[in-house]
Amino acid sequence: MAIQTPLAAWFVLALCATTTVHAQITSNPIPEPIVKRGLAVQIKDAVRLPDTRGMRPAAQDISPEAWARVSYVRELPDGRRFANDSRGILYWIDAGNQPHVYADLSKVFLNGVYSRLESGFIAFAFHPEFAKNGLFYTVHLEAGPGNPQKPDFVPIGYSAKDITFHDVITEWHATNPAANVFEGTRRELLRVAQVTGNPSHPLGAVEFNSTAKPGDTDYGLLYTSGSDMGFSNGGGPNASNPAQTQRLDSIVTAILRFDPRSPRVTHGQKGLGDYTIPMANKFAADGDPKTLGEIYAYGFRNAHRLSWDTDGTMFASDIGMDQIEEINIVRNGENYGWMKREGYFENARPRGGALNELYPLPVEILDGRVKDGFTYPVAMYDHDEGRSVTAGFAYHGKIAALRGKFIFGDLFRGRVFACDIAAMKKADDGIPRTVAPIEEIQLYIRDADGKRVDVSLLDLIEKTMGKRTERADLLIGRSRDGELFITSRQDGTIRMLVPDDVK
Repeated sequence: MAIQTPLAAWFVLALCATTTVHAQITSNPIPEPIVKRGLAVQIKDAVRLPDTRGMRPAAQDISPEAWARVSYVRELPDGRRFANDSRGILYWIDAGNQPHVYADLSKVFLNGVYSRLESGFIAFAFHPEFAKNGLFYTVHLEAGPGNPQKPDFVPIGYSAKDITFHDVITEWHATNPAANVFEGTRRELLRVAQVTGNPSHPLGAVEFNSTAKPGDTDYGLLYTSGSDMGFSNGGGPNASNPAQTQRLDSIVTAILRFDPRSPRVTHGQKGLGDYTIPMANKFAADGDPKTLGEIYAYGFRNAHRLSWDTDGTMFASDIGMDQIEEINIVRNGENYGWMKREGYFENARPRGGALNELYPLPVEILDGRVKDGFTYPVAMYDHDEGRSVTAGFAYHGKIAALRGKFIFGDLFRGRVFACDIAAMKKADDGIPRTVAPIEEIQLYIRDADGKRVDVSLLDLIEKTMGKRTERADLLIGRSRDGELFITSRQDGTIRMLVPDDVK
């Protein structure tokens, strides 16, 4: 097993542990609350996707009462807007905000599984040259038992008899990129096996660096989310397995970066799947046959959303276990700690404890005087505030109050947060205890008389659905001109944050 953390660093860490009291943290690891400091933004409905309740049998749908399970909103340079319903449909949304079926993936992927929050048709991304080449990429989830397809990767130590689910990345080639209904072909890039009892944390994203230009090293390279593939809480006898993390001969916990073109086209180095490994990846160029070259960074529990600032800084929203939610700045070749770290704490599971137990790090590590080989968050919050961090974006749009801030939220509670981007980048200083402060954004609408009415996303969902729900299923997207979509997988509505003068 290849481990990035040097042996010498662990020796120093062990010495620190002998001189530092490690009392278990039993509650509220981050006592300071997230508060509202006067930052308020108007939110408006844009479009509601069609009702797909009943499209799947109730036993196969984790939330059969949800109107439409929208996860992503994307826009092309030509102005077309697309959104997915994870029950299997990709929509094109016209200029009048009317959705039309662009492609029904459920008719193609007959082994699809729709029984978890991240399941079914999970994600999609358009190639930066889609207008010319017609290429886009999707992630979907399939059942493992009885599946005729052979995975490209099975977690180390497991075999075909252990496989429960498949995570699949597919390339689609539209014959006419300008058409509003898909016709074309598909090619499978990567098929990954999961071996846990439920499909927790499948590959949750495919992304292109939005700031890369033709000729840049990063241009046209496809990223995936960083996932522990259920080895935290995926259920069954194979869950909660620390030995599957902190490896470089495995893609478990790793963000991958690769050229989606087949090696038959590029004549480059083949990866696990039908794609080409870029030699700019640290682990592709390290000369070590035990490391997988498609790994860009690793040590994530569920970095299910990725984004880039205008200067190329890469951010990942990493969902924690029972205690900490975090935002990380991601760099080539670095280790983000899971399952040894959660935020700037030590997780107890690798030392034989439970996943919901945390211990403080020695002060020498917290202060950065001793380096342990891990890269730490630049912003984080605990479960007094929420339960699952969701997508974040550096904002440089029309809303003056949000400019220069990183906007993200909590998937479960629907709260929307802001962090100063400069403070986040300053916190990326190699000192674990340094993190940027977080504030909550107050959402509001304007009533028929133009009066401001403060609301939460849960309030808006209740108004749409006619009943209260405890979870918002909040996700955030970004338009081609930098504005932010606020979506809910409960009511299927796509909303936008807008300047106050928008009627």
